[in-house]
Amino acid sequence: MTSLAPSDKALVPFVSVDHMMQIIHHIGIEEMLRGLAAAIETDFKRWELFDKTPRVASHSPEGVIELMPTSDGELYGFKYVNGHPKNTREGLQTVTAFGLLADVASGYPVLLSEMTLLTALRTAATSALVARTLAPEDARVMAMIGNGAQAEFQSLAMKAVCGVTEVRLYDIDPVATAKCARNLRGHGLTVTPCQTAEDAIMGAQIITTCTADKQYATILTDNMVGSGVHINAIGGDCPGKTELAPAILQRSTIFVEYPEQTRIEGEIQQLEADHPVTEIWEVLTGQAAGRTAPEQITLFDSVGFAIEDYSALRYIHERLAGTEFFYPLDLLADPDDPRDLFGMLARARPV
Repeated sequence: MTSLAPSDKALVPFVSVDHMMQIIHHIGIEEMLRGLAAAIETDFKRWELFDKTPRVASHSPEGVIELMPTSDGELYGFKYVNGHPKNTREGLQTVTAFGLLADVASGYPVLLSEMTLLTALRTAATSALVARTLAPEDARVMAMIGNGAQAEFQSLAMKAVCGVTEVRLYDIDPVATAKCARNLRGHGLTVTPCQTAEDAIMGAQIITTCTADKQYATILTDNMVGSGVHINAIGGDCPGKTELAPAILQRSTIFVEYPEQTRIEGEIQQLEADHPVTEIWEVLTGQAAGRTAPEQITLFDSVGFAIEDYSALRYIHERLAGTEFFYPLDLLADPDDPRDLFGMLARARPV
């Protein structure tokens, strides 16, 4: 991959929330979801080139603040992200994020971007990429359990990447379900609001769980899940927060992003530390098997990983050229003589 050098004036492109919305509408949300899935797949197939570490987390009773860094030796990326479930009650977003991409050769940033919207898109693109890899070939119906901020993105990604035609919605809050159904209107999906999780799962070959409570929870019980389905469990993303009954995990073939992180934060924190899991990059590169039998339950225990954010930032940066979807940000000191930083400061003194 080509290294990205800083501009002559050391101005860093900054993609604001408004710019990100313009980019999404310019590209088209389904086309962007397909593009992000392709970028993530490309980078997962280069998995061994990347620095990998569990995200650096600062936990509090109210939520978590995390840094997610990685590098492939040419580009470095990180994301700042929080997760505060109680924020919704206060009229705030549960998750907010921003990210940075830098040139390893110089250390100079080449992109600063909002990542609240971009994280929703890359999370959905990752779910759909994995579902395309693991779900039954004829999967056309998804149950979306949890109809908050992620639900529409997840639904549209499954349509764009996997060919899903029907989404069955359930949330303990019927207002959230109504919101999701309203937002998905006109996007070419059959949308079915349901009164219970059991009803939503009926006839679904793909089940996605995405709830926000920071607690051990049982969104799906063992008797609710039949054979031959694929489960995307994306709501569990920190210690003490889960969505699935342990018995479901015992019956499933489990796939993860990075075991060292997922065993701390994912559904598998409920299992023994040596419970076998398969890393999804191994399936994408042909080094491990995915779905091997029609009756098999495949489970993607997704907590989000830094390489996905790197892929999303790389995707955005590559599409900025020739557009006006960014501000040139005066982020870096750029003295005429790189040894004379103080001189630059002195010359800026007001007369």
